[in-house]
Amino acid sequence: MLIGAHVSPAGGLYKAVERGSELHCRSIQIFNQSPRMWKPTAHTEEDFARMREALDASDVDAVLIHAVYLLNCGSDDPEITEKSLASLIQSLRIGDGIGAAGVVLHPGSAKTGPVAPAIERAGKVFVEALAQTDSCPLLLEDTAGAGGTLGRSFAELRDLIDAAGGDPRLGVCLDSCHLYASGYDVTTAASLTAVLDDFDETVGAERLQALHANDSQTPFGSNRDRHADLGQGEIGEEGFRAFLSEPRFDLLPCVLETPGPDKKGPTIADLDHARALREQGLAERAG
Repeated sequence: MLIGAHVSPAGGLYKAVERGSELHCRSIQIFNQSPRMWKPTAHTEEDFARMREALDASDVDAVLIHAVYLLNCGSDDPEITEKSLASLIQSLRIGDGIGAAGVVLHPGSAKTGPVAPAIERAGKVFVEALAQTDSCPLLLEDTAGAGGTLGRSFAELRDLIDAAGGDPRLGVCLDSCHLYASGYDVTTAASLTAVLDDFDETVGAERLQALHANDSQTPFGSNRDRHADLGQGEIGEEGFRAFLSEPRFDLLPCVLETPGPDKKGPTIADLDHARALREQGLAERAG
């Protein structure tokens, strides 16, 4: 498992690699621009080359880009749809430029409207964005299920992929907090096995390409997206020993998006804790 963290690219994309290396990350996740603004950051080919050089010289094996939070690919507002498409294309082009393992996307929201048409609208945006970019995968993140968010269940993730014609560049990033909050029990090795069997049957194991490891501040099935540090929430240390040692997760980038002790993101102690939980889980599985 490529355990890592969400880090800042402030000062240049390559700076994110430096920050990830300081945490002994095997994977990192970045925003390609401010996550709460539409205006894109003007990255150049030189920026991409410097990022690739930094990666080659580091122990970081995978980079994920997280798309802007403002995107709503399922919107029925033409202006929001147009902005979402342009921003998603920008993220995928940067992913192409730096050799990212994928762009992670919250699929969108139906707001108060019906879900099925929103899924169809989102699928059309995905098709267009993929058509205008080269090879970077687009990874749909499961959601905690608040309001009309899309991707709250494996069935909805399947329907979103189907709405985009099943494009092979479409994958999934599973978030442990979102799974738990949306009603998937990941607190033991046995319950996690059942969840992943369901995912495999509904979506397909080959679509799973990345992970977010976050504990949940809120109870099972709460439909609330509130991250906690590993072992400090409702999933607990047993859950993360199981999650981080799950054999079907081997070799996947697994990024912590936890608040950290000072609310500035995960520290090296948090990453060391994750690695220790994985080792403990592997020992438990070995008997």
